[in-house]
Order: sequence, then C-alpha cells, then structure tokens
Amino acid sequence: MSVHAVEPLRLATTTSTENSDLLAELLPVFTKQTGIHIDVIAVGTGKALQIARNGDADVVMVHARQAEDVFIAEGFGVNRRDVMENDFIIIGPTNDPADIKNKQNTVTAIKSIAQSHSGFISRGDNSGTHKKELSIWKHTNIQPTGSWYKEAGQGMGKVLLMANELNAYTLTDRGTWLAYQDKLSLNVLNEGGVLLKNPYGIIAVNPALHNDIQYLKAMSFIAWITSPTGQTLINRFQKNGQQLFYPTAIKDIVGSE
Repeated sequence: MSVHAVEPLRLATTTSTENSDLLAELLPVFTKQTGIHIDVIAVGTGKALQIARNGDADVVMVHARQAEDVFIAEGFGVNRRDVMENDFIIIGPTNDPADIKNKQNTVTAIKSIAQSHSGFISRGDNSGTHKKELSIWKHTNIQPTGSWYKEAGQGMGKVLLMANELNAYTLTDRGTWLAYQDKLSLNVLNEGGVLLKNPYGIIAVNPALHNDIQYLKAMSFIAWITSPTGQTLINRFQKNGQQLFYPTAIKDIVGSE
C-alpha cells in the first residue's frame, strides 16, 4: 500500500491529547506535509491499547509506560518512541475539606483525602490517568473504598464536571484541566511532585499480526512527531497562556528553535 493512499491512518490515543486541542494543532500540519490523513480514536489508554490489539488501529499514543511495555512484550507493538510529557494535578473544592493544599507530598495529600473521607472521583476506566491514580494509592498502602470514593467509568472531561458538581477531589492531567477550568469552580491543590509526571509514548502496531495494518504510514507519523518539526509544535502549543506538553524525543528542542 502506498504511504499516500486514500485510507486514513488510524490513531488510537488518549482523551487528553484531544481534549487539550493538541491534535487539532498537530495533525493538519502533518497531513499538509505528508498527504496522510488521520482518523483519531480518543479513549483511555487501556482501551486504546485494546483497540490496537484487535487490529483496529495502526498506531497508538498513550501514557502508561508499564502497560506500553506489556503491549510490546506481548508482540502487539513495535518501535516505541518517547514523544512528550506533561503532568497530573489533584484538584478539589475551594474549601479543601481534606486540607491538602499545604501538603507538598502527593502521597500525604491523597492519604488526607482518604482519612477525612472527603469525596474523590476516580476515572475507574483503566485509562492512563486511572492507572496513575491507582499507583499513587499503592504508595499510600490504602485501598480506597466507601461512599466517599466513586468510580465514574468516564473520560476525563466528564469526571471533571462530576467532581465539580459533587464538590469532590480528582486526579487530572493538566491539559484537560486547562481546557475545562472555565466551567469549573475547583482549584489546583497539589502539583509538581515526582509521582505526578506523565510521559507519553507512541508505538506502531505490529504489522505481522493483522493484514490491514498501515505500518509505513504509522512509521511516517512516528518519525514526524519525534522530528524537530513535530517536537517544536508540541513545545509551542499553549492553552490559556500555559504550555501543556514538553517534548521528550528531542530534549533540547527549545535551544534548537
């Protein structure tokens, strides 16, 4: 199949890359430069990887390194590359009933939410954000249960709106938060900790597993998004005056612009 064939490249990715409008910034430039159109399937990381396992995507861009490594080890993905990173933040009510604002340590903050039985909304959907949340709970040695802890089974945008409605805490990627913050009365109450780093990787689906995988197009997109052009666009992208993603394929991209 020609790289420039009519069939669009199928990209399974996370809701954060779409909700933040990053893809709306990147993909038209890629299409203009290569002639390759992209169909985006924006879901949680777990679902994106499952779609790829089923052969219904050609390339995945997600943010859960352990799940990515398993995906590759099982033979479903090849040629993983680092793309970018952003960070997670814990947001919550202005009155901060668990008193987490003054706690520098993310583990201590999460413990305070559990110990005070303050409302917490979990994605509960096997997404990268959900996996990150579970990994933080693991550090606390607390199993979150009870009426204060609700699993939504929804994407990040809906969870933010739910947390706002219920005056509850939640963990979110910063990009989706910035896209939704004008609709919310919640505040950022914990940020910047090492546990809250959020790296993204891009992986081509193994063409040996399914006949219709568009491997050449997938590799064209991987090459482009990790090139100086793609990395510079990621570095320049802002929402409400804030940079959302930091390129990691080319670490010194700021100096090379």
